[in-house]
Amino acid sequence: MPDESHAQPALFDDDTLAEYSTSAPSAQAASHQVGSPQERHRELNELLTRAEHAYYVLDAPIMTDAEFDRNLQELIALEQAHPELITPESYTQHVGGGLSSQFEEVAHAARMYSMDDAMDLDELDAWLARTEEALHAEGHASISYTCELKIDGLGVALTYRNGRLKRGATRGNGVTGEDVTANVNTISDIPRAMANAGMERLPGGGMGSQVEVRGEVYMPKGSFVRLNEEADAAGRAPFANPRNAAAGSLRQKNPQVTAMRDLSTFIYSVADPAALGVASQSEFLDWLRASGFSVNPHARTCASAAEVHAYCADALARRGELDYDIDGVVVKVDSFAQQDALGFTARAPRWAIAFKFPPEEKRTVLREIRIQVGRTGVLTPVAEFDPVTVAGSTIARATLHNIDEIRRKDVRVGDTIVVHKAGDVIPEVVGHVEELRPEGSTEFQMPERCPSCGSAVVREEGEVAYRCVSIDCPAQAVERLIHWASRKAMDIDGIGDEIVGRAVEQGLLTDVADFYDKVDVDSLAALDTGRTYETSTADHEAGDPVALGPTIASKIMAQVDESRTRGLARVLFGLGIRHVGESVAAALAAEFGSLETLMAAPEERIVEVEGVGPKIARSICEFFSISENLAVLGRLRNSGVVLEEERTASERPQTLAGLTFVLTGALESLTRDEAGAALKELGAKVSGSVSKKTSFVVAGSAAGSKLAKAEQLGVPVLDEAALRQILETGEPPAGAGA
Repeated sequence: MPDESHAQPALFDDDTLAEYSTSAPSAQAASHQVGSPQERHRELNELLTRAEHAYYVLDAPIMTDAEFDRNLQELIALEQAHPELITPESYTQHVGGGLSSQFEEVAHAARMYSMDDAMDLDELDAWLARTEEALHAEGHASISYTCELKIDGLGVALTYRNGRLKRGATRGNGVTGEDVTANVNTISDIPRAMANAGMERLPGGGMGSQVEVRGEVYMPKGSFVRLNEEADAAGRAPFANPRNAAAGSLRQKNPQVTAMRDLSTFIYSVADPAALGVASQSEFLDWLRASGFSVNPHARTCASAAEVHAYCADALARRGELDYDIDGVVVKVDSFAQQDALGFTARAPRWAIAFKFPPEEKRTVLREIRIQVGRTGVLTPVAEFDPVTVAGSTIARATLHNIDEIRRKDVRVGDTIVVHKAGDVIPEVVGHVEELRPEGSTEFQMPERCPSCGSAVVREEGEVAYRCVSIDCPAQAVERLIHWASRKAMDIDGIGDEIVGRAVEQGLLTDVADFYDKVDVDSLAALDTGRTYETSTADHEAGDPVALGPTIASKIMAQVDESRTRGLARVLFGLGIRHVGESVAAALAAEFGSLETLMAAPEERIVEVEGVGPKIARSICEFFSISENLAVLGRLRNSGVVLEEERTASERPQTLAGLTFVLTGALESLTRDEAGAALKELGAKVSGSVSKKTSFVVAGSAAGSKLAKAEQLGVPVLDEAALRQILETGEPPAGAGA
């Protein structure tokens, strides 16, 4: 990794950077005033306020970042030309952000400001010149800057008392944020306690101190890809980009959902730098590292405008190599004393500016919208267009997710469309170019029948997805078989997409039981791979088909035999029951122990399992009601596939037998999974829902609807201290069983 204390040489010169920088329309070019300046001023304020609410509060943006920036720059230019239009209510006079109603509001230790933008190199240079002129006038001869990557995530403020994390809050409106402490506690790179090296810099070694640091919560690109793949497979609406995925994940009511979303942070500012005994931004970043915080490794100190240019050019060139989304570079005056001298405007610091990267968007022609059928029967429309190079690679197709997305973007076959890569990773259709739409174009319609098997297609109430409901659908068969053999299911090494696809085409595989009672080494060895020999030998002629062969077939069948003993949890996940993921499958296996017991359980019993709601329970019962599915399960049993989960007998007395606990909220000393396992070890049943049959509800911090229902039904509520006493003593709570 290069030395962070020096600016790195640019990967291309300022002329090339300027070409990138000015590719986004300027404020003047974007301006399209209609009517009087007063009318346009009102329109822009309404538009920006509505877009801000959608972005920060609803996590559902109504325009791209580039569109937002263009409208904001137009508003700024309009107010510069007509100062009389500026009012305290103008969007330019307040800090962006917003508050939702689902979390408690908390006040920040100091205001969290927005950042002014430089949309091109000219605007960046103008800011640098103004800044140096102002500081020289104040008698500051030497000026340096700290340049940091502008992370495209969700702003967060972390409060530490006596060196321990006490609160996490969203940025909100800059003055007040939302208390998301329970969710912040699930993010692995946020220290629960500051490291001693950082504490030593605080007065009194940190005892009696309170420090509020700020930064960005983001979702790595790889995690974003996986999350949207899961959404597509389940027929849910996808996240628009990693920033919205991070925002939606941090603001979940259930911290367990946040914990599964693989969020990370970069911390870069503090409410009161004077309390830390540091004199500059670069020193503060060093303090953050010493304290155990995650600090972006690409921050640099630059001594001149030329070095700032070089840093921006380097960041733009390396943008696609990063595993997180950035949309520019933040340039800050390094010295805190000089920052204080420059001060703030109504909405932003004068000592910092955000140099914004233009989004790399390309135009191409949409040739076809093709339907793919997934493992769960979801029909996904996919745009196929003329190949175009975006962010360093050639793309020719992109998922359109569902019919609602197609309608929202209003794209049609034959359109000239705009494409980019969401998070610089996922090809995405942004929209169409209206003036280039061909005459006679028609709206795309989802098919009424499955393109794979011809069966009827349905759209269930409240869902965006269309589904093929046929269990005999060949497209679903391939995906189901691939899923069954996947690592987290039955882990049959050597069975890839190509082999499964060829086996289905040639009638060797139809359902998952075929792995065990139909396929053998000989039949698999004879599988036609779809390739042909290029030369003749004693064993074959040129042009003969290439079979899989006995060596590979033997290795695969050895893995098949080994997979028989993976256990019930793997089987339940591998079956691809709708809504049953890896964690739910494990919970069902642990609760019921055998497939027969689960199959005999009524829906109201299944819904009591932790993590299983009515929708999942209904899906499980529907799966077991289909005769074709039961026949497959019977064949698995007859083939020696283990359909039970191995249980380890508890050595502790079953003192909580007959009692049902429900866990809600975040616990400090252990996770809910750990608490549930400990209660079960004492013989208790742990349920995911509250009913009159519930014995006790254990409520941690940020407990929600389950606590409210317990209070409504009169179910006794225990705090974490009472839970710890139960687990330590093994004794049931007072009044249990009375």
